[in-house]
Amino acid sequence: MGGHEVISSRETLDAVVSRLSTEPVYALDTEFHRERTYFPKLALVQVAWRGGLALIDPLAVDMSPLTAVLKGDAIAVVHAADQDLEVLELACGTVPTRLFDTQIAAGFVGMSSPSLATLYERALGIRVPKADRLSDWLARPLSDTQIDYAASDVAHLLDVHDKLVVQLEERGRLAWAEAECEQVRLRARGARDPNEAWRRIKEARQLKGRAHAVVQAVAAWRELRAADLDVPPRYVMPDLAVVTIAQRPPRTAAELHKVRGLDDRHLRGRQSDELLAAVAEALERPAERREDQPPRDLDRELRPAVGLVAAWVSQLARNLEIDAALLATRADLEGLLRGDEDARLAEGWRAEIVGEPVRRLVDGEAALAFNGKGELVLEERSHRPIA
Repeated sequence: MGGHEVISSRETLDAVVSRLSTEPVYALDTEFHRERTYFPKLALVQVAWRGGLALIDPLAVDMSPLTAVLKGDAIAVVHAADQDLEVLELACGTVPTRLFDTQIAAGFVGMSSPSLATLYERALGIRVPKADRLSDWLARPLSDTQIDYAASDVAHLLDVHDKLVVQLEERGRLAWAEAECEQVRLRARGARDPNEAWRRIKEARQLKGRAHAVVQAVAAWRELRAADLDVPPRYVMPDLAVVTIAQRPPRTAAELHKVRGLDDRHLRGRQSDELLAAVAEALERPAERREDQPPRDLDRELRPAVGLVAAWVSQLARNLEIDAALLATRADLEGLLRGDEDARLAEGWRAEIVGEPVRRLVDGEAALAFNGKGELVLEERSHRPIA
């Protein structure tokens, strides 16, 4: 597979963009790092079209010309697109206008969230190289094996797309997959809300009252500081220290230095003063009712239905050859039974396949039974008890 040109000049990138502008569909992938930064660092963009493939080096050339391709009418074929869309939005200011996520599509034809390598092997009988999957993509020059690996990610993606489209059309599920891909495409990304940062700290979710106000303020300060320095939040301060400060708020620099998990590298320069100011402001704030109230509990009589229906959904997913997570999660079932306004099972194709049958079950109009072959079936209720 060797010999792929790495695009590192504006002239060659413009030529690739011009070529892509005439294509109705193209394959797209990215390589990036985010282990040591707050924002993901784009290291390579791979694009392929019928008869061509290019590897674009964002460290050598401005990526803005690619924006025209992303905003065009062509379909971008991407595997497990969510993180790729995030880095593309940062680099180009936009995401593709139309998206076909092969991982999502595969879930509608009986494959459960396959990796790209698994999908290539199952759909095309092709094995792709994986030797450089975890290599340093920001190092230059790229090795031949890195280039081969990067190229392989998009080299056959359009063939996979074609096969999946045929299978989806045969099952009458192409519209389902397209709708799911559109939800991924429109998902909110970009800068995270600092005021929501505390939710990513497991121990913080149980705090209430003054402790909750402090943990929210300290986590927000840490998030903003991390974004400013472009480092992961844990580099600014470990989670342990955030929770400890919330439970026993320090009021002086001396008390702050005694907090478990903090040392001098976390309190350099103005950080100590800023952190104490955030704590003080939170302590002075009037007590507020937490807005993140958990969803209201299910009615007691409906709680047994969740496990029962979940078992049926698993059986239904196997019968329909659909990834169970795409069909209905346990949270989806609970949302439907609670009557949530945004319940995923209350509209669209899921309402027809899962939502309405579940409603009939809990209303006493249908019943679940074994069919004698170890499978659960949902059927009309006889209203003839045998015991």
